[in-house]
Amino acid sequence: MTIKTLTATIAAAALSAGAAFAQDNPTVGGAPMMADMTIVENAANSPIHTTLVAAVQQAGLVDTLNGEGPFTVFAPTDEAFGMISDQSLTTLMMDENREQLAQILTCHVVATNAMSDAIAGMIADDGGTHPVPTVGGCTLQAEMDGDMITLTDENGRSATVTTADVRQSNGVIHVIDRVLLPAGQAG
Repeated sequence: MTIKTLTATIAAAALSAGAAFAQDNPTVGGAPMMADMTIVENAANSPIHTTLVAAVQQAGLVDTLNGEGPFTVFAPTDEAFGMISDQSLTTLMMDENREQLAQILTCHVVATNAMSDAIAGMIADDGGTHPVPTVGGCTLQAEMDGDMITLTDENGRSATVTTADVRQSNGVIHVIDRVLLPAGQAG
């Protein structure tokens, strides 16, 4: 093997390793998130998103979020759902409130693949606050708090992205620490 061939082989291996590293996803709740799985498949594997998964199932959104996308989902954790009273959450999960539950959940979904660097860029380009229209008809306000992205709903409730850029086969998940609500809904 010549020096030129050895150098080319090492360079190719380094590029390959760099590409593999770039594809790595953060874990969520200690569970690996696979970039070749859908939003619903990965959320079902996350031990800190059991309430979200149950709500998505109850709202009839599984097929949608398993669809082609791309989607950006701001995914509230079980702890975030725990900030809602047990009575309110139980009421939301009733069959007769399926439409309201679907609207709340789709206010966490954007019909694009928005990585955190793109969101931060839009925030900067818009002078510190960027409106984020959701598929549920809500408009969230994205801002930076230091190096963290925050989202504020139409009721003034704020959530922080605690884990960003969890790649999915049909989009991206950003884990958030609070459930966001449509205008006029309290929780």
